[in-house]
Order: sequence, then structure tokens, then C-alpha cells
Amino acid sequence: MNENTVYSDAPNDIGEMLQNGKRIDDFLPPPDQLVKRVPKVKVTIALNQKSVEFFKRAAKKNKVKYQTMINELLDKYAEKYSDTMDTTDSSEEGTTKTHQKHKP
Repeated sequence: MNENTVYSDAPNDIGEMLQNGKRIDDFLPPPDQLVKRVPKVKVTIALNQKSVEFFKRAAKKNKVKYQTMINELLDKYAEKYSDTMDTTDSSEEGTTKTHQKHKP
């Protein structure tokens, strides 16, 4: 397998580009920072059987936990619609009330 490969579609100055190119610093995070460490809250929730079966099948196919898939879906939904929620502080009660700005 000592064949020379000829790249006919490569730019003419590819050799010069590779030789004079600049080295960039490693911008990837270390492995321990690739996993998000987000606090979790355990909840009990009743879901439709068809939905749970769907997530279990999809999770098995993708080799992940179905709870993780549901969590990701909820996170993305909350992220997308979080700007439609207005939180105002109620000084009388000392609690935060949440009001929906837009009705679907």
C-alpha cells in the first residue's frame, strides 16, 4: 500500500497553506467538563403509556436512558419558552409569582 494519492480537487496552494499555517491552541474542554453537572430534582409524574413506550424504544435504539431523553426534551422546552414567562416579586407574601405573557 505504498501508492501515492493524488488530490485533483485540492487548491493549488494547499502545501503552502499547510506549511505556513498557524497552530491554534486546544479549545476543547477536558473530559470532566464535557458532562453537565446540573442539580436534579426527583419528581413523581404520571405520563401517558404511549409516550413512555416511545421514549423507551428510542432510548434503547440510541443506547441512553429514557429518563435522560425526557429530561432533555423538558430542558429544551423550558429554554425555548422561558422568555415568554414573566416573574414578578410579590413583596406582601415574599414569594415569586409567575405569570404567562402569551397565551398559546
